[in-house]
Amino acid sequence: MDMNGAKWREGTLRMGARGWWSLSRKRVKLKHAGKPSVAPLKRSRILHMALNGASDPSGEAEAGSGEKPFLLRALQIALVVSLYWVTSISMVFLNKYLLDSPSLRLDAPIFVTFYQCLVTTLLCKGLSALATCCPGAVDFPTLRLDLRVARSVLPLSVVFIGMITFNNLCLKYVGVAFYNVGRSLTTVFNVLLSYLLLKQTTSFYALLTCGIIIGGFWLGVDQEGAEGTLSWVGTVFGVLASLCVSLNAIYTKKVLPAVDGSVWRLTFYNNANACALFLPLLLLLGEHQVLLDFAQRDSAHFWGMMTLGGLFGFAIGYVTGLQIKFTSPLTHNVSGTAKACAQTVLAVLYFEETKSFLWWTSNMMVLCGSSAYTWVRGREMKSQEDPSPREGDKSTVGV
Repeated sequence: MDMNGAKWREGTLRMGARGWWSLSRKRVKLKHAGKPSVAPLKRSRILHMALNGASDPSGEAEAGSGEKPFLLRALQIALVVSLYWVTSISMVFLNKYLLDSPSLRLDAPIFVTFYQCLVTTLLCKGLSALATCCPGAVDFPTLRLDLRVARSVLPLSVVFIGMITFNNLCLKYVGVAFYNVGRSLTTVFNVLLSYLLLKQTTSFYALLTCGIIIGGFWLGVDQEGAEGTLSWVGTVFGVLASLCVSLNAIYTKKVLPAVDGSVWRLTFYNNANACALFLPLLLLLGEHQVLLDFAQRDSAHFWGMMTLGGLFGFAIGYVTGLQIKFTSPLTHNVSGTAKACAQTVLAVLYFEETKSFLWWTSNMMVLCGSSAYTWVRGREMKSQEDPSPREGDKSTVGV
């Protein structure tokens, strides 16, 4: 009996030791779970954390997350934003040359727009063929012209044609410096059409920023008239371009399901439809005769500049998506506003123009109003995503 009691006590002690060891390990895990190490950090380690944007002193989180270092991400963002600026500004100046250059003297804005759409269509088809032949080299969707899909995209294509045509016509009749103000009402039309077509209300502060944009537009028109450089035709085309840009954004959301949500397929069908619709316009407006009488129609320089304009038109869609991917839609809007400011300053310097204080004030009103609208909408969208907003933060003013 004593022997059995000794064996029972020995087994109990062993089980107790294992139990206490297991329990102590669990307690240690619970105690240290989610808590950073309190080991002292060396200065070299602190510098490494600052440069790489790491918050874990041990560096284990950084190694496991696979995130790129902070400096590398900052460099990528700077390169992408610079690429967007260079592409967009270069395209505006090049189109101004093709549409209204005294040395070129080509009065065929519809043909210029048609040719750019043709280049974009051929580029999309070429990249699709290259992606099919070399799957690892190019990432591009397979494109095949489906008449049923083309008909589904046709309403958007009509708006798309109006957008690019009125943009080019505005640029033909107004200067590059006034171009940003001339087509600055896009934000205002976004608010108006969202209410009329989508029944979406807008906050008081967003409406206030739209008022600043409208005030800047009218002041800019007044100052252009005072300086004797106002073109009412170009201004009307700018307003129509702004309207078409807003309609294009609304119809794009409706048409995207027809192309499986692919932006590149939508680009292909839009430009292919535009090429087909532009041909009768060329004949109706007599631009084919203008091309036959054009002195530089056999010039390699002319066709090179035309093709370059088409390449920029294709590239602007890519770099816009790239900038949104590496930053955010909000940052993209801010970048576009800053780019418009730089474009205006460059145009004034390049064409050696002299502008009044009120003229510059009108530009600043448009730019500041656009930036303020972007900021207000960003805050409103962020508050809408908050699952439990405070009652005092809810806006009750809308239109």
